[in-house]
Amino acid sequence: MRDSESFPGLHAWLDTPLGRYVMAWEAARFDAQVADIFGYNAVQLGVPELDFLRANRMPFRFRAGAGNVGVETDYAALPFAAGSLDLVVLPHVLEFAANPHQVLREVERVLVPEGHVVIAGFNPASLFGVKRMLAGKTGCYPWRGQYLSLRRLKDWLALLSFETGSQASGCFLPAVEQPQWLERLRGLDWAGDRWWPIGGGVYVIHAIKRVQGIRLIMPKWDRKAGARALAPLVQKAGGQPGSPGMRLDAGDDTPRP
Repeated sequence: MRDSESFPGLHAWLDTPLGRYVMAWEAARFDAQVADIFGYNAVQLGVPELDFLRANRMPFRFRAGAGNVGVETDYAALPFAAGSLDLVVLPHVLEFAANPHQVLREVERVLVPEGHVVIAGFNPASLFGVKRMLAGKTGCYPWRGQYLSLRRLKDWLALLSFETGSQASGCFLPAVEQPQWLERLRGLDWAGDRWWPIGGGVYVIHAIKRVQGIRLIMPKWDRKAGARALAPLVQKAGGQPGSPGMRLDAGDDTPRP
C-alpha cells in the first residue's frame, strides 16, 4: 500500500471537531442509501474508522484498504473477482487516489450487473472548496487532493455504464475547527439545504451498474409473399376454380378432362 493510497492525514482529521461533524452527516446519508440494497457481498473502501455498511443487511460485509481492515489492498487493483460484489461504498477515496478513474474502473469490474456504488466526496464548489484553494498544494488533509465536482463524477460514471440515482449535499458551514463556531453556524445547514442545495461541503451519490441486454433481431417477413408461397395448388375447371372433372397439368395452361 502506497502512502498516497492510505491517506494518514485524513484519518487524523476525522478526530477533529470538524471531521466528526462531517462524518456524522455522511454516516446518516450512507445509512439511508445502503439500508435497502440487497445481495450477498458488500465492501467499504476507505475510512476504516467508521462503518458505513452498518445499516446494510447483506450476509457478508467487510472493509478493505489500509489500516484496521479485513483486506489490505490498492484501490486501483482490487483483489476481487469480476462480478463478485453487490455493493461498494467509497467514502473519500477518489479525491486523494493517485488515479481516481482507475479506481472507478476497478469498482465497475468487481460489481455484478445491477450492482451498486455509493460515493462520498468533498465538493469543490463550496466553502470547503474555497478552503482547499487557499491552502494550496502544501495544505494538510483534507485540504489537498483532487476534489471532484458532482457533474464531473457523473460524467465518469456514465462512461463506465453507471446510472446515477439519488444524491445529497450537506455541511454548508465554513471550514472552522473550533467547536463553539461549529455550533453557532449550524443555521447555515438549514439555509444552505433550502437555498443552495448543491453547495454543501460534502456530497453522497448513489449509482447502479447497468449492463445492456441482448435483443434478438428477427427478419421482417413479407406476410403476403409468405401466404402466397404456402397457398395450395388451385384446381381449375373451364378456367373457373372448383369445377369437377378438370385438372391443370404442370407447364400447360390448357384445361383437360
